[in-house]
Parts: sequence; C-alpha cells; structure tokens
Amino acid sequence: MNPGARKCIGLLLLAGAGLVAAPAQIPGTAAAPVRYIGNEQADTTHDGGLRWAIGVKSWQAFRANRARPELADGIGWTYNHAPMLAYWRDRFWIEYLSAAKDENRGPMHTLLMSSADGIHWDKPRVVFPQYTMPDGKIAQVHQRMGFHVAPDGRLLVLGFYGPERKPNEGGGIGRTVREVYANGNFGPIYFIRYSRHNGWNERNTSFPSYTNSPDAGFKRACEALLANKLMTLQWWEEDRAKDGFYPDLGDQPLKALSFYHRKDGAAVALWKNSWTSLSSDDGRTWSRPLQAPSLVMASAKVWGQRTPDNRYALVYNPTLDNRHRWPLALVTGDDGEKFDQLLTVVGEVPPRRYNGLDKAFGPQYVRGIVEGNGTPPGEAFWITWSMNKDDIWVSRIPTPVRATVSEPVRDDFNTGTIEDLPWNLYSPLWASVRLADFPSPTNRSLELRDREPADYARAVRIFPEMKKGTVRFKVLAKQNDHGRLEIELLDRQGYRPAVVLIFDKQGRLLTKDGNQNEIVTLKRYAANQWYDVALRFDQVKGSFDVILDGQTLLAGAEFPDPTAPLERISLRTGEFRTLPTLRDPKSPGEDFPNADQPVPEAVFCIDDVSVSE
Repeated sequence: MNPGARKCIGLLLLAGAGLVAAPAQIPGTAAAPVRYIGNEQADTTHDGGLRWAIGVKSWQAFRANRARPELADGIGWTYNHAPMLAYWRDRFWIEYLSAAKDENRGPMHTLLMSSADGIHWDKPRVVFPQYTMPDGKIAQVHQRMGFHVAPDGRLLVLGFYGPERKPNEGGGIGRTVREVYANGNFGPIYFIRYSRHNGWNERNTSFPSYTNSPDAGFKRACEALLANKLMTLQWWEEDRAKDGFYPDLGDQPLKALSFYHRKDGAAVALWKNSWTSLSSDDGRTWSRPLQAPSLVMASAKVWGQRTPDNRYALVYNPTLDNRHRWPLALVTGDDGEKFDQLLTVVGEVPPRRYNGLDKAFGPQYVRGIVEGNGTPPGEAFWITWSMNKDDIWVSRIPTPVRATVSEPVRDDFNTGTIEDLPWNLYSPLWASVRLADFPSPTNRSLELRDREPADYARAVRIFPEMKKGTVRFKVLAKQNDHGRLEIELLDRQGYRPAVVLIFDKQGRLLTKDGNQNEIVTLKRYAANQWYDVALRFDQVKGSFDVILDGQTLLAGAEFPDPTAPLERISLRTGEFRTLPTLRDPKSPGEDFPNADQPVPEAVFCIDDVSVSE
C-alpha cells in the first residue's frame, strides 16, 4: 500500500473509533466503504425489470428429490442451502448444508461435491455428519466459512455445530475441520476451535483437537488458518467468544462476512443488511461498521470480489423483502469503492418444490471463491447459490461485465464452447441447455431439453437495441405431441414480450396478436423438421410479421403490449410465470405435485440466429 493511502485509512480507522472526525460520506472511506452510485433499482418482477449481465450461464449442480433419492444425493432431504465454493486441483468444490425438511432443524449434515468443469457435478458426499450431544439432542450443522487452501496447497473444509434453531448466535459447540486429499477422499474430522466459553472442550466432544493429528503438515495448515485474522473473521458470527481471538467490531448484527482487497491493499468487509467496514492490516483492526444505504438488501447474503479484468463486483438480492429474494443481481466498479449499473444475474424463480420452515423464495445466499481459494481458468468469475433453499446452483459471469452489445448477431453454434457462447443460459439438471452435434459435429445447434415438471430450460440472446428489425433463426422440434417452446422478442425490461411464437404440445404454431387480444394458430408443425423463421418488427408502430420458410403467415400483427426498443430473443421450454409473487408466504406452503418424477422429455434445436435492421 502506498504511504498516502495507508495514512488516509489509518485516520479513517481512528475516525471509526470516534477519535477524529471522519470525512462526510466520501466513497471508499470508513464513513462510506462502498457506495452504489447508479440509478437503476429492481422492481418486484422476477428479473427485477433490469438489463441483464450478458453471457451469464447458470447450471443446477444438485436437484433435491425426496421420493427418488437415488436421482439426487441418495438420502432424499429437501432443505439444501448456504453453498460455499472453491477451485482446487483443477476442480470446483461446493460445500452446502442439508436437512430433512426445515432450516436449522434436525436432522442435518453438511455435504461436499466437486466438478471438473462447473457444469457436471459428482454425487454429493457427507463431509460433516449429524452430531449428537451428550444430552441426546441433535446439533445443527452450519458454516459461514467453507474452504481454506493452506500455504502448502492443502485443502481444508470447515463446518460448525450449534444448537437447534440458533446455530449461529454464539451458543455452539465448535468449529470442525478436515482435509480433502488429492484423490478426493477426506481426512479425519477434528475441532479446530472449541466454543470453550460454552463449556465445550477436548473432554466432552466427539472429535479431537487438530493438535492431536499425527499429520504435521495438517497441523501447520490449521495453525496458518488460525493465524489469518481476515479468514477467521468469517467465524465470528457463530462463535462470538470474547477471548480476544476476534477483533472488536462492536455490537452490530454482523452476519455472513464477505471480503475483498482493494488495489491500495485495504480490505473491504461486507455483511448482510448492507453492513460494511474497512481494514488496513488484513483484518486485525477495523473501522466502525456502518450500513451503506445505497446498497438495497435484506438478510440474504452479499458477495464481493475482485474480478479477472481487475475490476470489482458485488452480487446480492437488491430487495428489502427478506421472504422473496429475487432477482440475483450485481453491480460493478473500477476501484472497489464506487459501484454502478445494477444488472440481473439470475432472474428465474421456479416453484418451490418442497415446503419447509423458513424456506424463502428465489436465487439466494450467494458465494464466490474467497481470495486464496483458487482461480478458475477463463475470463469470468463463478458464484454458487441456492434456489428456494431446494437446490444448489452455480453461475459463470463473463468479464468484463456488459449490459449491451453493438456487434451484429450471427450465431451458427459451429465453433467454440458453451462457456464462450454469448447467450445467457438457465439450465436445470432435468431441463438442460447445451451445444449439440446436430445435425452433425460440423453443423451444431443449440439444444434445449426438458423433462422437468416444475421448471424449464431457457436461453436468451441480447442484440443491439433497435426500434425496427428482423430476427431470423431455424428451429426443429423432435416431437409434436408433448413439450412446449416459447420464443419471445423483448425490450430491456424483459417482462412484456413484443412478439411471442409458441410451439405447443398439440403440434400447433401459435402467436399472440394484440389486434385480436388472443392466441392465433398460424399452422401445424411436424416433428424432426427444420423451419426457417423470420420475425420482422416495428416497435414504433407496435407491429410485427411472422414469416415461415419464406411464406408470410401473419402480417401487421399488433404487439400485445407497448414496449421500449427491443434487445433480446428468449427461448423457453415452458410458459411465462409470475408466481411466486410477493403475496406468497415464505412458509408454510405446499409441496409441488409430482415434483420427483420426470415428465416425457421434449427436445428443441435452434440454429443460425441472426438479427438485422
């Protein structure tokens, strides 16, 4: 850190302690560690009515299944939440909490899974099992820190055992640790820190202290972690001991720490509910925590990090409604102090398949890769999150983060990887989006498969915003007696389609003509036949034409609703949804019917997408 910056931060830390006057709300100072300076705010629709971060791809890593656990984790528990992410030895690793039905109510355990590419994940394994206390009560697993890559390259995975319903309020047993070996196996479980202030120690717990390990390298790795005050500050919320192990941050309700380093070396701390702080000495001391009023968020987590293009990003749910956590969005900035341009990362909210206590709706509890825990290849950063506290997901966010494009769209899908594809993808395990060698390996297409009863596959292409233009593509349905594909042209807000084209399960090609305010049948379609489609639109006039294989099927149709200039084509294997809404209670609720059984699979292929004025 340069001397000027060190002096400035030192004065500001004193200011945070109340010793000198802090500058008034200067972004990047202790009075305002971070600030959102943009004008965009999310509305109550699922994707927030925001522009999208271009090229984000989201894959479901784990899908809960109660009736058929062999298709999930082999256990069948349906509360799955709080994932943590690392990248180690050329693999992604996710640790997450799992319970039979409810949040923070037994039985519970912690699971671990890994992936070579972030798309295809192995079967989860129990890494921290259920824990029975001496009085017979079942402790609850919890974690605000998942992984630590030690100085010698060892991977430690961590957890915490606490009391039922309140595992993170200082009343727990202690923090556990074990090593993940290079072959994927696990070492023994130890306590790395007992909650001695609650009476727990080596004599009355089920696992020994790490100091009893015969592996000297493992003990050194644990000791290096214990000495790292920035990393172990993630533990404070669950531990809350007043033995001097943690810095004094006052009595504020600080939960779920995320941190990153600015370019001047200062560490920026972020917690739930917009709490922020600064440290100039890697976590040994901090400025007085303050809430950042420009960051609109509730008690879902916030994630902050330096991105591969040497900028910064914050990812969070930009809503004050803690029961309805949508969309998952981000803001970006150059200096880690000021952030701009609120964009949607994940704007989907499928039905919650399994009811349970405190199961909030939406893509939530986001986490990325903590500094030092690995760097995946490519110009992108990765996050993990849970959907409705049912399932575990990952997203890949390309950098630099963009919201608009100026280059023409001509996508034939014949070269490149799925990661390189300039499309936004939403890909559940039972409703996948992929590049397919169809019709041939040298003439590929974008394939959407769907056998998911409660969700759909979706692919969205952003094109240059325009008032008048033509969107062309080829489409093939491998069936015409089940399944559904909805193709929409959308504006920057995304929830009022200008043009809708539907391949329905009765073999009909449909559209919605605002002139008649009803669905119009254009023709019947055949299975396994390519159709060349052109959608010609005029946003100023509010009209569109549908041309199929060179034949005009509909001319001068009216937009169903007025829109802004158009900028997206959306492909979706299901109907547009508005549920859940803000009226839906977090809990109790009902299970989604027949959620555990796949429906007959429908397959649709798209090729040669182009947009022209």
